[in-house]
Amino acid sequence: MAETAIRVSGLRKSFGPLEVLKGVDLEVPAGRVTALLGANGAGKTTLVSILTTVLPFDAGTAQVAGFDVAREPAKVRQAITVTGQSVTVDTVLTGQENLAMIARLRHVPKPKQIAAELAEQFGLAEAANKPAGTYSGGMKRRLDIAMSLIGQPRVVFLDEPTTGLDPAGRRDVWAFIESLAAAGTTILLTTQYMEEAARLAHTIALLHGGVISAIGDEAAILRAAGDAPDLESAFLALTEEARS
Repeated sequence: MAETAIRVSGLRKSFGPLEVLKGVDLEVPAGRVTALLGANGAGKTTLVSILTTVLPFDAGTAQVAGFDVAREPAKVRQAITVTGQSVTVDTVLTGQENLAMIARLRHVPKPKQIAAELAEQFGLAEAANKPAGTYSGGMKRRLDIAMSLIGQPRVVFLDEPTTGLDPAGRRDVWAFIESLAAAGTTILLTTQYMEEAARLAHTIALLHGGVISAIGDEAAILRAAGDAPDLESAFLALTEEARS
């Protein structure tokens, strides 16, 4: 049986009178890509924020990389990395300087060497000595992801990593997520894009109405929606069913 990298049970979170998470149960296997699918406002970012120790939760339990999120937040933070919806690179620094800075902050040996290796790996070697402000959206996102991987985190959270990118930039990011998955990195990917989930994820979890309303590989999701012809149709069917 595969090791579980993330284990969530009965997780609840409210903001005042608004209950966003109403008892989320989720297991993310280690070394795989799990896509968390949901519409705007479904609670995807809230769930990621809880699992990455940014937000407290009201009830339930959550473990990441074997550590309790509530009782061992420092250990969780040491085991993970997060790339959010907004790119966080320093646009004044060069790509290589951004990478080396993060390596130093994380006390990684030979930060300049690590920076050069990651720039090469992420297809940024030719632009490594140019200010990140001159990069295209896809290049900035690749740099952002490269920065997040410094220190070899056990679990990577990618919160809508291709939001705002053009088709070419989105394909670039997909290629690098696929390379991470091939290397056995555990990834929890939140997305609104059906094609993205279908292409990248081994497991798809649908967050709707504050709970995980369906989970499994693409074929299982299609079956759950009455043998829907594609993931978008399945998403619509399952969310409509959850409303009824």
